[in-house]
Amino acid sequence: MLEPGNNDELPPIPGKRYFTIGEVSDLCAVKPHVLRYWEQEFPQLKPVKRRGNRRYYQRQDVLIIRQIRSLLYDDGFTIGGARQRLTGDQAKEDVSQSQQIIKQLRVELEQVLKILRR
Repeated sequence: MLEPGNNDELPPIPGKRYFTIGEVSDLCAVKPHVLRYWEQEFPQLKPVKRRGNRRYYQRQDVLIIRQIRSLLYDDGFTIGGARQRLTGDQAKEDVSQSQQIIKQLRVELEQVLKILRR
Protein backbone atom coordinates (compact mmCIF):
# COMPACT_ATOMS: atom_id res chain seq x y z
CA MET A 1 0.00 0.00 0.00
CA LEU A 2 2.53 2.60 1.12
CA GLU A 3 6.21 1.99 0.63
CA PRO A 4 8.29 2.24 3.84
CA GLY A 5 10.55 4.85 2.21
CA ASN A 6 7.69 7.35 2.01
CA ASN A 7 6.88 6.77 5.64
CA ASP A 8 10.24 7.59 7.23
CA GLU A 9 9.50 11.15 8.31
CA LEU A 10 6.03 10.34 9.68
CA PRO A 11 5.52 9.13 13.26
CA PRO A 12 4.30 5.56 13.87
CA ILE A 13 0.56 5.06 14.17
CA PRO A 14 -0.41 4.27 17.79
CA GLY A 15 -2.52 1.22 18.54
CA LYS A 16 -5.76 3.12 19.10
CA ARG A 17 -9.17 2.43 17.61
CA TYR A 18 -10.13 6.04 16.82
CA PHE A 19 -8.17 9.23 16.17
CA THR A 20 -9.34 12.84 16.22
CA ILE A 21 -8.70 15.11 13.26
CA GLY A 22 -5.92 16.84 15.23
CA GLU A 23 -4.17 13.54 15.93
CA VAL A 24 -4.45 12.49 12.28
CA SER A 25 -3.13 15.88 11.25
CA ASP A 26 -0.01 15.28 13.37
CA LEU A 27 0.37 11.64 12.28
CA CYS A 28 0.17 12.50 8.57
CA ALA A 29 1.78 15.97 8.54
CA VAL A 30 -1.30 17.47 6.89
CA LYS A 31 -3.40 20.36 8.22
CA PRO A 32 -6.97 19.63 9.37
CA HIS A 33 -8.58 21.76 6.64
CA VAL A 34 -6.72 19.70 4.04
CA LEU A 35 -8.09 16.49 5.60
CA ARG A 36 -11.64 17.88 5.42
CA TYR A 37 -11.08 18.80 1.77
CA TRP A 38 -9.70 15.33 0.96
CA GLU A 39 -12.86 13.79 2.45
CA GLN A 40 -14.81 15.53 -0.32
CA GLU A 41 -12.38 14.49 -3.05
CA PHE A 42 -11.66 10.86 -2.14
CA PRO A 43 -14.67 8.56 -1.64
CA GLN A 44 -12.47 6.00 0.19
CA LEU A 45 -11.98 8.47 3.04
CA LYS A 46 -15.01 8.35 5.34
CA PRO A 47 -14.31 9.03 9.00
CA VAL A 48 -16.98 8.20 11.57
CA LYS A 49 -18.92 11.29 12.66
CA ARG A 50 -20.28 11.49 16.16
CA ARG A 51 -21.68 14.14 18.49
CA GLY A 52 -21.42 17.64 17.14
CA ASN A 53 -20.22 16.33 13.77
CA ARG A 54 -16.81 15.46 15.24
CA ARG A 55 -14.70 13.27 13.02
CA TYR A 56 -13.09 10.09 14.29
CA TYR A 57 -10.67 8.36 11.97
CA GLN A 58 -9.78 4.68 12.15
CA ARG A 59 -6.38 3.17 11.43
CA GLN A 60 -7.41 2.32 7.84
CA ASP A 61 -8.35 5.97 7.29
CA VAL A 62 -4.92 7.08 8.52
CA LEU A 63 -3.23 4.65 6.11
CA ILE A 64 -5.33 5.95 3.22
CA ILE A 65 -4.48 9.55 4.15
CA ARG A 66 -0.78 8.68 4.21
CA GLN A 67 -1.12 7.07 0.79
CA ILE A 68 -2.95 10.14 -0.57
CA ARG A 69 -0.27 12.39 0.91
CA SER A 70 2.45 10.31 -0.70
CA LEU A 71 0.75 10.35 -4.11
CA LEU A 72 0.17 14.11 -4.02
CA TYR A 73 3.31 15.40 -2.30
CA ASP A 74 5.99 12.81 -3.10
CA ASP A 75 4.89 11.39 -6.46
CA GLY A 76 3.47 14.62 -7.90
CA PHE A 77 0.00 13.32 -8.75
CA THR A 78 -2.93 15.69 -9.18
CA ILE A 79 -6.05 15.19 -7.06
CA GLY A 80 -7.78 13.50 -10.02
CA GLY A 81 -4.77 11.30 -10.73
CA ALA A 82 -4.47 10.24 -7.09
CA ARG A 83 -8.21 9.49 -7.00
CA GLN A 84 -7.88 7.28 -10.09
CA ARG A 85 -4.82 5.53 -8.67
CA LEU A 86 -6.59 4.77 -5.38
CA THR A 87 -9.72 3.57 -7.20
CA GLY A 88 -7.57 1.29 -9.39
CA ASP A 89 -5.77 -0.12 -6.35
CA GLN A 90 -9.11 -0.80 -4.66
CA ALA A 91 -10.43 -2.56 -7.76
CA LYS A 92 -7.31 -4.77 -7.89
CA GLU A 93 -7.77 -5.71 -4.21
CA ASP A 94 -11.45 -6.55 -4.83
CA VAL A 95 -10.58 -8.78 -7.81
CA SER A 96 -7.85 -10.51 -5.82
CA GLN A 97 -10.21 -11.19 -2.91
CA SER A 98 -12.87 -12.49 -5.29
CA GLN A 99 -10.37 -14.84 -6.92
CA GLN A 100 -9.31 -16.19 -3.51
CA ILE A 101 -12.93 -16.82 -2.55
CA ILE A 102 -13.59 -18.59 -5.84
CA LYS A 103 -10.53 -20.83 -5.39
CA GLN A 104 -11.60 -21.70 -1.86
CA LEU A 105 -15.16 -22.52 -3.01
CA ARG A 106 -13.83 -24.69 -5.82
CA VAL A 107 -11.67 -26.71 -3.42
CA GLU A 108 -14.60 -27.17 -1.05
CA LEU A 109 -16.93 -28.21 -3.89
CA GLU A 110 -14.38 -30.74 -5.15
CA GLN A 111 -14.20 -32.21 -1.63
CA VAL A 112 -18.00 -32.48 -1.50
CA LEU A 113 -18.00 -34.15 -4.93
CA LYS A 114 -15.45 -36.73 -3.74
CA ILE A 115 -17.63 -37.50 -0.72
CA LEU A 116 -20.73 -37.88 -2.90
CA ARG A 117 -18.95 -40.24 -5.32
CA ARG A 118 -18.08 -42.71 -2.55
